[in-house]
Amino acid sequence: MRQLRIFEAVARFGSISRAAVEVHLTQPAVSMQVKQLEDQLGLQLLEHVGKRMCLTEAGRELRVHAGRIAEQITDLRASMEQFRDVDKGFIRLSVLSTANYFLPRLIASFSETHPGVRISLQVANREAVLASLAENRTDLAITGQPPDTANVTSQYFMDNPLVVIAAPCHPLAHLGHITLRQLETETLVLREAGSGTRAAVERYFNAHGATYRPGCELSSNEAIKQAVQAGLGLGIVPVQTLELELETERLVVLPVEGFPVIRQWFIVHRSDKRLSAAAQAFLNLLLDQKSSQGAMTRFSFSD
Repeated sequence: MRQLRIFEAVARFGSISRAAVEVHLTQPAVSMQVKQLEDQLGLQLLEHVGKRMCLTEAGRELRVHAGRIAEQITDLRASMEQFRDVDKGFIRLSVLSTANYFLPRLIASFSETHPGVRISLQVANREAVLASLAENRTDLAITGQPPDTANVTSQYFMDNPLVVIAAPCHPLAHLGHITLRQLETETLVLREAGSGTRAAVERYFNAHGATYRPGCELSSNEAIKQAVQAGLGLGIVPVQTLELELETERLVVLPVEGFPVIRQWFIVHRSDKRLSAAAQAFLNLLLDQKSSQGAMTRFSFSD
């Protein structure tokens, strides 16, 4: 079982070194385990093509079975975990980077009442988060747009408002009301194409028959905030990412008509996966946010 787990990691990463990090072994130890597995099977599982390491036909077949066995072992552990105390266990979380602005507070709250539960947190882009979910490498995933597949359960637990931000010295920063048409002449610093925030912005402008002048495309909300502070244009980011900048008055939120645009956060898990008692308790904590969202998630210009 140990050799199969190591081989599956090597096959998934296509790299001895990256697999070694995941399974907490040295590279020589990983190579030795794979070699012993090959000797037991009497088959070559890996081959080098130039500088690339590739699976042989036998290796590709073994990877399929190894993945199935790993899923069954994970499900077996989860099944046994449900009989343990809710204050013990291990939870694997995979979340989008924006969720990392509010999630530590929730993890801290959970840890206060469940100090014996260990939590592993993976912060990644949407593609990586959904891949972890599909490959059963995470118990719970947090995403702004649940996957369109039948084998997952998605539940809304928190709003994710998008707001327009500017540097305090920007000409629009002191207006009491700004129309969407006024934004058409302003440069917008945007997230990269394919991001959930970018898609929501484009849908909103298209739905209102408006256009925008694209400026820099950046891959994180932090980069957008820095660009806006530097005077490169206006930005549109989740309000949950702005607590520090608003307190220190390094950025301001513009009162643009129709904003904030409300997106939502979802907690997602595989429908065929039985959650441990600890994972179910954490899921319940997130769902409680629906009735106790903070002021930042209820941001409104009419307040």
